[in-house]
Amino acid sequence: MSPVAVRFAPSPTGRLHVGNARAALLNWLYARKHGGTFLLRLDDTDTGRSTAEFAAGIEADLRWLGLDWDRFARQSERLDLYSDAAEALKKSGRLYPCYETAEELELRRKVQLSQKKPPVYDRAALKLTDADRATLEAEGRRPHWRFKLEPGHVGWDDLVHGPVEIDMGSLSDPVLVRSDGYPLYTLSSVVDDGDLGITHIIRGEDHITNTAAQIQIFAALGYAAPVFGHFSWLLDAEGAGLSKRIGSLSLADLREEGYEPMALNALLARLGSADPVEPRQAVAELVDGFDLGRFSRAPARLDPHDLDLLNAKILHETPFDAVAARLPAGATDAFWLAIRGNIVKLGDAADWWAVVAGEMAGPREDEGLLAAAAACLPAEPWDGTTWKAWTGEISARTGTKGRGLFHPLRLALTGRDKGPEMAALLPLIGRSRVLSRLQPKT
Repeated sequence: MSPVAVRFAPSPTGRLHVGNARAALLNWLYARKHGGTFLLRLDDTDTGRSTAEFAAGIEADLRWLGLDWDRFARQSERLDLYSDAAEALKKSGRLYPCYETAEELELRRKVQLSQKKPPVYDRAALKLTDADRATLEAEGRRPHWRFKLEPGHVGWDDLVHGPVEIDMGSLSDPVLVRSDGYPLYTLSSVVDDGDLGITHIIRGEDHITNTAAQIQIFAALGYAAPVFGHFSWLLDAEGAGLSKRIGSLSLADLREEGYEPMALNALLARLGSADPVEPRQAVAELVDGFDLGRFSRAPARLDPHDLDLLNAKILHETPFDAVAARLPAGATDAFWLAIRGNIVKLGDAADWWAVVAGEMAGPREDEGLLAAAAACLPAEPWDGTTWKAWTGEISARTGTKGRGLFHPLRLALTGRDKGPEMAALLPLIGRSRVLSRLQPKT
């Protein structure tokens, strides 16, 4: 058995989104769980849409998630390999030229559907004579090249779906080379996977049908087919396709919104499996419990609310040193410990920093109570016991207890109905600000 080798192969035609992140993470976890290697391959043969900026963005997004790679490749630097593979397939008779235009193929497809026939390519190009091809090329037509599928059934033992079998008669011969001579994904991907020794291909279930054709291409090129695993679709909380709220957001968008990378990692690593989603501080913590065999074939549902909850839980457990550089200037360990249990995203900390360090005037209730509170405000230094002692004195002077005591004080001092424990906030706010907020505004 060869060591496990997996790959993540995005096209640099845009930024990574949630679906891409899931594919990258599951491959990375599988490699790390089995002591294998993780290849980042940029499928950048679409020269019209691939850009260096998107390529750099993909690498930045993976680093943000904490996913490193052991090997790196660009398809644009491997074109000679694809050309050689195409020539070998032509010589073996498996790759044949076709001259139909896109319009002709679409018309033929509509006729087949109207006759209640499967819209499978009819291999009309195989009936062309040398003279027919010469005539078509004299008219200016250039062939695209199709791979001739062998009849019968192709099967494999899928890591998620178990035994899978595809009737090859239900598939059209796939186009591997465009009329301009450029290789398409189906060819270049197989050549790379074979040449670079990829042992396991883990990807979305929308590729299941493609897999059957690719297995035959692997064999025709003399490569052993990898092991395949096809994970399920991601749906929204209601069971529909992912909405723009989260499904189509790029990782850059999520980062901008203030999500922690480990919230996304922890959710995607377990979503659709039988294992519970739990907060984690580092992606390596997800490796031991990872088992692709525990993933269901049923679509997984991604609820933005779950991501928010997980993000909050992770922040509630995050130590000060891990976030200090991203907190407002001047924020201390004591401040972080006081407020981290009351935020969903790290950006929320700025609001609480304004409460403890800024100038503000909160809503006022019960002016008499606030005046009494100002009158018995103790001298500093303050600590975690000051709030209890101070409110006890206010209660003794005014006879006020419970909500009638605490709510007016919290409103005046923080401007909010609820939030972190006042025992922790009070020393952070400090005596001068507390006194200022208790006094009536003119």
